Amino acid sequence: MSVQTTDYVASEIRSPVGFLANRVFIYGALAFWAFICLFPIYWTITTSFKTAVDVTQGHLIPFVDFQPDWKGWRSLGLSPDSIFRTSTVRDEFLKRFMNSVITSVGASSLAIVIGSLAAYGLTRYRYQFAWFKNEDISFFFLSQLILPPVVLALPFLVLYREVGLLDTRIGLILLYTLMVLPIVIWIMRDQFNSIPVELEEAALVDGLSIWGAFFRIVMPIALPGMVAAFILAMVLCWNEYFFAALLTSTDAKTIPVMVASQTGSQGINWWSMAALATAAIAPLAVIGIALERYLIMGMTAGAVK
Repeated sequence: MSVQTTDYVASEIRSPVGFLANRVFIYGALAFWAFICLFPIYWTITTSFKTAVDVTQGHLIPFVDFQPDWKGWRSLGLSPDSIFRTSTVRDEFLKRFMNSVITSVGASSLAIVIGSLAAYGLTRYRYQFAWFKNEDISFFFLSQLILPPVVLALPFLVLYREVGLLDTRIGLILLYTLMVLPIVIWIMRDQFNSIPVELEEAALVDGLSIWGAFFRIVMPIALPGMVAAFILAMVLCWNEYFFAALLTSTDAKTIPVMVASQTGSQGINWWSMAALATAAIAPLAVIGIALERYLIMGMTAGAVK
């Protein structure tokens, strides 16, 4: 008995030290990983306030290594001393920005509508086409992400030229919808699987139709998952470069294409590119912060039942 008591006391003495060491290690690792993830954003933002000399010499800390300057933002007509002046570059930026907003929001919204209906059907009904069942159909949708985009470049280029969708917003919206639809279906399928079928059965007994049960019972519960899928789809559409560069030239060009075109006769204008990249990152950061609660709820839905 005394031996057990001694071991218990010894473990109590050691446990706080071990607990503290574990916490220090965990938080240290998280802080290091956060630094790795956030440093590119910090570098981009600070570079937008550098001059050419500061960029080439690798100065990192404002007011210590270099004096911040509005050169990058001035080149876009977005600095405090040029924001109220006429600027063709700013007009072009705003046009590209609106193109990105319209195509991203339009494609994400369309993908949410189609993907939610498809995912709901796959979770509530049984289908079979030859040997394809519900699980096979779901995997088929997700497997479309394996296909490299470059394989589809020539077919889409020829198709869009024939139907007159080259350099149009509607063409990008349709293409982006196809691009993010598998992810939306996969997320919403897990979301609907976490909702008990008994809720819909009770709604049907109370006199609601199938559509009524879906819109009045299922959708409010699945809203966090829809928001998470919408944000993820919008991020993918917003950052897409390959098809935007291939299928647009002037009217429907988006922000990523404009960022990549910041080159001059003397090389890359890093300050202008960094200012453009910062302006492109800001809307997604605001949306992510504002909808963080829904994003976490949606991504963890179905993890614990």
